[in-house]
Amino acid sequence: MRTGSEPTTARSALRLRFWLSVWGVVWTVFGTVAFLLADRPGWAAACGALWLVITVDLSMILKHIRQGPHYQPGPEVPPYRPPERRRP
Repeated sequence: MRTGSEPTTARSALRLRFWLSVWGVVWTVFGTVAFLLADRPGWAAACGALWLVITVDLSMILKHIRQGPHYQPGPEVPPYRPPERRRP
């Protein structure tokens, strides 16, 4: 069911995002270690920075998963209606 408010009430596939983030963490850790062993500090720093970004994203995903169905509704939960704007 579409309400026309999808940009503000869009839902995210949190479990998919979780596993993609885990995959990203594994590869960035591998890349950081591999570039450090290959004596490429610039590339190791780039992988380390990406590792930090992915870890922060992963923590936000876990927070949203733990907050329950408000952030992870099932197919039986209808879309949220946008708040009504009141004129003063």
